[in-house]
Parts: sequence; structure tokens; C-alpha cells
Amino acid sequence: MTVPGTFRKAVEAKDLSAITSALDPGIEFHSPVMVKPYRGRDSVVALLGVLLEVFEDFRYTDELVGAGRPDAPSQALIFDARVMGKSVQGLDLLRFGDDGLVTGLTVMVRPLPAAMTLARAVGRRMEGAEGPGGPSDTAHH
Repeated sequence: MTVPGTFRKAVEAKDLSAITSALDPGIEFHSPVMVKPYRGRDSVVALLGVLLEVFEDFRYTDELVGAGRPDAPSQALIFDARVMGKSVQGLDLLRFGDDGLVTGLTVMVRPLPAAMTLARAVGRRMEGAEGPGGPSDTAHH
């Protein structure tokens, strides 16, 4: 599968235009540190742009290709990074449409203190930058 590799290479290169071209227009982005998903390529690209700024020393360490449903190929990319000096481990779960574009992106991060630091850092940068389809709230539980 060549398109999944395209997303990974684009993220590793911090190339937002290449990331954008790998995303389906109707993409949905989920995260445990957000109350609502981000929907639509523009909203997701704005968020990913912020994540590229917030993550320090970001690197993918493992790649797993899903063998689940043949109608919805998936891939998991495991990463290490730092956020405001805190180490974070995470997983990008990607789902692909028939055309190979990313239709779903779920990001999970640990440990909890680093996840909350990430939520605060992203929330501050996203305030006022949200377009239609973005959530009105990040993790306020």
C-alpha cells in the first residue's frame, strides 16, 4: 500500500501540503483529549499544523498494518515525542477509503499528564483558529 506510506512520509517531513493531499475531504479526527471530533479536511489540517508545532523530537517508531476489514484498510503508526518538555508516546490510527486517502485519524497519547499538557498547548493555539466543523471545546472534564 503506497498511500499509507505517503501520510507517514509527509508527517516526518513536516510537509503540511503533502499531509493535506493525503487526507479525504470528509476526514474525521478523534482524540481522547478532545470532547468532539474534528470533521473536514480544513479543520483537521489546521489542527495537524498546530500539532506539528507543539510536538518536539517527533518520530515514528513502529508501523502496523491492519488486517481487519478488507473494505476499510487501516494502519497504526506509533510515535515518541515531547510536549513542553514532557515525554509522550502515541499512536496514530489511520483508516483509508477506496481511493487510499485517509478518512479517519484517531490519535491516542500517554501518559495522562503529558496528554493533558498536549491538550492545553493545542487548545491555546486553536482558540480563534477554528473553522466550521471544529469542536468548540478541548478536554475540559
